[in-house]
Amino acid sequence: MMKKSICLYFQVHQPTRLRLYRFFDIGKDSHYYDDFANRTIMRRVAQKCYLPMNALLLDIIKRHKGEFKVAFSISGSALEQFDRYAPEVIDSFRKLADTGSVEFLCETYYHSLASLASPAEFKHQVLKHRDAMKQYFGVMPKVFRNTELIYSNEIGGEVYDLGFKAMLTEGAKHILGWKSPDFIYYDPAQPKLNILLRNYSLSDDIAFRFSDKTWPDWPLTGEKYLSWIKSAVSKGDIVNLFMDYETFGEHQNAASGIFDFMRYFPEVVLKDGLMEFVTPSQAVRKLKPVDLLDVPQTISWADEERDVTAWLGNELQQDAFSKLYGLMEKLSIINDPVLWSDFGHLQESDHFYYMCTKFFSDGEVHKYFNPYDTPYEAFINYMNVLSDFIIRTDAAYSDLDAKFVSDKKDAAKATSSGRVAEKKKKPAVKKSTVRPVKTTASKAVKTKKK
Repeated sequence: MMKKSICLYFQVHQPTRLRLYRFFDIGKDSHYYDDFANRTIMRRVAQKCYLPMNALLLDIIKRHKGEFKVAFSISGSALEQFDRYAPEVIDSFRKLADTGSVEFLCETYYHSLASLASPAEFKHQVLKHRDAMKQYFGVMPKVFRNTELIYSNEIGGEVYDLGFKAMLTEGAKHILGWKSPDFIYYDPAQPKLNILLRNYSLSDDIAFRFSDKTWPDWPLTGEKYLSWIKSAVSKGDIVNLFMDYETFGEHQNAASGIFDFMRYFPEVVLKDGLMEFVTPSQAVRKLKPVDLLDVPQTISWADEERDVTAWLGNELQQDAFSKLYGLMEKLSIINDPVLWSDFGHLQESDHFYYMCTKFFSDGEVHKYFNPYDTPYEAFINYMNVLSDFIIRTDAAYSDLDAKFVSDKKDAAKATSSGRVAEKKKKPAVKKSTVRPVKTTASKAVKTKKK
């Protein structure tokens, strides 16, 4: 009997946080980033999560001789900060890559919402991230994970066209209906694009409920968790456990026992013998899709709605979003690498998440991940930065336009001068080749003077 599968996937991302950017800074200071906060937070999370968890996973893989497998997606924004503030984290991920038991997925380089705004920018960021995975870890990703598991039929088609054979998204109830998230599905327009769905209930047991002592099932043990997984997959093929990597040590601190749980859980699964760990690529090789997944409206893994309202649900977010992406045409013409870089970091989905005005069931989650006191403060700070960026973009565009006009005038002047020179040159040629008699030449000169 074929073993049922567990697919563990972790998202690694750190936003490039903006400094307090006042109205009076606009047009005067174009350094937008809070370098101190970025460095401090990165170093803290590296020590509390990335380094100890990577070491733990490496030990588990070696101890179980490769039977334990896991997948990661690391945003380009996080990679840049690792390079700048914690290069040892990259080394620890490389050690995991060398085991052959870890798969690295592709995503948008800046962890952006580009898939909702511009197919061209989306493609650019996906290819940029794929190149980064090759550069850092020597791998070419075959599976795609969009920012915040954002997905729709249209996005699935774009991802397939970029060469990916599988994609991760949320097992949203309003999309699945009576179907189970514990199977592999396929995109209706692209049947060869396999879709892996997150089992959000089991994933959130670790990501959100693990340390909650008011949770009726606290404390969570490896045996208890495995029994839930086996129950869920009894009529399915695979349980996909997708969560933020910062769950371990940052969102759920070490004192909660999260590291001990993670050390013990793989052993419980492998000793039981009825299930095995697989990477996303292994999953789609092992299992066949059972049905199509029709997603006409965009979904994500955020909030109860499982849609994109966490980032684009109010007028503040929509205004910032439209103004930012409204600059694409000018930026494409200017093609300045410094402006492109800032444009990329201003696209990070976190900036829009901070502007969310949900105050009900998901309000506490948004508050926890928000460095601003209110969504309105987040909006004002972002728009101040964006205003300066617009000024820089317009100035560069005007300079380019002025240069174009100047070059055009110079070209016209050069053409005109060339024509005059050509006219002056022709009589001399005629004179040297025809050799007219003296009287004829005199008449020719007089005629020309007229």
